[in-house]
Amino acid sequence: MQLRRSARLLTAAGALVLAASALTSCGFDYATDRVYTPGAGTNDRSGNVDVLSAVVVSAEGGSGTLITTFVNKETTESATVDAIEGEDLTIGDFDPIEIAPSGYVNLADADTPITVEGDYEVGAFLSLTFSFGDGTSVTMDVPSVPDCDEYAGLDATAETGTPVEDCGPPTPEVEH
Repeated sequence: MQLRRSARLLTAAGALVLAASALTSCGFDYATDRVYTPGAGTNDRSGNVDVLSAVVVSAEGGSGTLITTFVNKETTESATVDAIEGEDLTIGDFDPIEIAPSGYVNLADADTPITVEGDYEVGAFLSLTFSFGDGTSVTMDVPSVPDCDEYAGLDATAETGTPVEDCGPPTPEVEH
């Protein structure tokens, strides 16, 4: 009788250990395993060139500066960004952007900024198509963000930046 009870207890303990391992979040393809870049910008990693944290920094609606990072995933060949287009938008002229093998180019550090003009307000999403030297292209919805906080001073189209008092959330009106 004692032996049967021990066998049952051992079987129950083994089943409990197996069930616990299945129920304690051990597994595959969980959100913590995926690449996540916190921030306002949008990302595209589908081609040989990653477009990361793309935003249009605008001191006021209708004009802004494209800020993004291009990353060349090719290890042996350079890549180029040949054209950037947007529906109902005027993109400033720029020379093709060359990206070294396994390298990157951050437009926030560019000598010649890429301007974006059109009929849009700060906070809108702009559909931009990036064309690369290998003939591929990617279309992304890129947010227009105010030139505040981490984006302060990055809008090359503005003579002056957004005043600091306009950068925070609106002050709620309190009735007394």
